[in-house]
Amino acid sequence: MSKFVKIRENRWRVIALGGSVVRPNRINSRFVRRFRSFLLPFLAKGFRFVIVIGGGSLAREYQRAAKEIVHVPNEDLDWIGIHATRLNAHLLRTIFRKEAHPVVLDNPEKSLRVGQYRLIFASGWRPGWSTDYIAARLAKRFRARMFVIAGKPAYVYDRDHALYKNAKPIQLLSWRNYRKICGGSWKPGLHAPVDPVAARYAQSRKLCAVVVRGTDLANLRRVFEGKSFRGTVVG
Repeated sequence: MSKFVKIRENRWRVIALGGSVVRPNRINSRFVRRFRSFLLPFLAKGFRFVIVIGGGSLAREYQRAAKEIVHVPNEDLDWIGIHATRLNAHLLRTIFRKEAHPVVLDNPEKSLRVGQYRLIFASGWRPGWSTDYIAARLAKRFRARMFVIAGKPAYVYDRDHALYKNAKPIQLLSWRNYRKICGGSWKPGLHAPVDPVAARYAQSRKLCAVVVRGTDLANLRRVFEGKSFRGTVVG
């Protein structure tokens, strides 16, 4: 288990919730129900959350359909993905209708009257920037020194664990070393624990990222409770 790295925080917590968690092949209603039950007690205790939702299989389905018919530039593929994130974000906002701000934040710099709301849902923004990057930008905006990447992989590995069975999980990693392992440039549908654009931004702003498996809510609870957890701390 990773030892939790104590970071001086305010009450805001930022999560990049993977689209593959919310919608792996179809909407995972069971997970969404569990996620609601997971989050409500934290909100009752005064915690505040900004949650950025990925596009998941919805984005990939539309992107694949477009590419099967005509040549589609990456910018348009990104716009398809962005609109998928907005639909997923609206789903979650609807599930938390009483608790969440009524507007999905589609621009990390947009003026927003938070008021009494302790929960904000956000989506993708512009081509070339993933929801990981949006989460990092929002962490900076809301003065949270840490953002959580709750997606498919449980850790950052020393090599692609989908291809190499002997890939080893890493518990603590600097941004410099992370970018050596998971470097490259952004492209629509890229699979990386933290995408390269977000990694560069987080490194430049001295932000910390915690990579955990999004479906393991008991483990995610340990992150927010400041306990040891299964995952990788990058910073």
